[in-house]
Amino acid sequence: MAFRDHLAAASRIGESVSLVHEMMNHSKSTGHSMTIFENIPETPGHSAAVNMLTRDRLCAAIGIEPEAYIDTLGWAMNNPSEPVLVQSDSAPCFENRQANPDLTTIPIPHHWPEDRGRYSSASIIIAEDDGIRNVSFHRQFLRDSNHLVVRLVPRHLRTMVNNARAEGREVKVAIVNAPDPVVLLAAAMSFTENIDELTIAASLHEKLYGTKLNLVEMPNGVLAPADAEYIWWGRITLDDDDEGPYVDITGTVDDVRQEPVIEVDGLVHRNNPIFHALIPGEAEHKTLMGLPRAPTIKDAVNQVVDCTDVHMTEGGCGWLAAVLKINKQQPDDGIKAIHAAFEGHKSMKIVTVVDQDIDITDPVRVEWAMMTRWQPDKDTVILSNQRGSSLDPSRYSDGKTSKIGYDATIDADADPAGFMSVQ
Repeated sequence: MAFRDHLAAASRIGESVSLVHEMMNHSKSTGHSMTIFENIPETPGHSAAVNMLTRDRLCAAIGIEPEAYIDTLGWAMNNPSEPVLVQSDSAPCFENRQANPDLTTIPIPHHWPEDRGRYSSASIIIAEDDGIRNVSFHRQFLRDSNHLVVRLVPRHLRTMVNNARAEGREVKVAIVNAPDPVVLLAAAMSFTENIDELTIAASLHEKLYGTKLNLVEMPNGVLAPADAEYIWWGRITLDDDDEGPYVDITGTVDDVRQEPVIEVDGLVHRNNPIFHALIPGEAEHKTLMGLPRAPTIKDAVNQVVDCTDVHMTEGGCGWLAAVLKINKQQPDDGIKAIHAAFEGHKSMKIVTVVDQDIDITDPVRVEWAMMTRWQPDKDTVILSNQRGSSLDPSRYSDGKTSKIGYDATIDADADPAGFMSVQ
């Protein structure tokens, strides 16, 4: 299924809405409803969609219950599948091609006044170098008609670029906007080893839709999803430029840094294309970052205790805090789960562990569990001098932070009946 196939329930706005601040302002005024803007004065002939992939909408789009998504993603991680290569003449993304690419003609938005300018925040980068393929999210500032400045966090793509630059080489990339949501989910996953995220997407595609994930070769040799709304291709160059400020997932303004420049050599898009104009710091951003982390955390915790569910909290911006539900068997299971969760997702700052009877998506029930089952002096883990997340503005100047874990589970030697709610 293509990105546009999931937009049937979206509201369509025909009046003029500018890509400079007005899409975000309209989204806020409507309670962040799923919306397609069909009349963008700066980019005639192009539409843009916002608020498509909140947690419930994403699960509905790909056909799974919210309670099942974590195990579905975990299954795909352990059962990768190979995509299928199709020819460009049968690939929807090649319906239109710009010989001289001009990215200013597509609706890359300038959402927040605090941002440096127009940012492509929902576009994924597919990079290939030295026989390795990486698929991941990295925001891209539109510097001019065919150059972007990309924020590379210290993960696999950054390592790939650093290694290539050490040998004086550029890295070939395809930048994809609005592929099928399962591709976006796979791209948002992060692994300790180099794993081809497109094989995870292919597995999800087969399981959820019963069809193969089709890829097409771009003119620079990089393979990309054939039914994406937009694909532009080029190279991560040897040059750097200013990137930021940028309102990030925490709703705070990220720093200005020197980051790599991407030179774009070509652009294709579908007929009547719809750009995915994710609003940073809003629910869709938190969903795409947080949902794919949950199965990784669950897998790490399951190495030491029986973990049945993980929820990345809204207050933690879908990234910095999680609540775990465990099936407690031993007195120290809660504490072991805390340590394992921090290892499973090193950016986290807070972990709370609860029993099976707690709805971990309900912050009131989680707080109730803490107030009735947690003792601060014995059920708390505090870790100092830890690697912090660059998304946390309170981290220390050296990038380090402290972390805390709460074991809000019933003591193993206590009578569970005394801890049950009668409401």
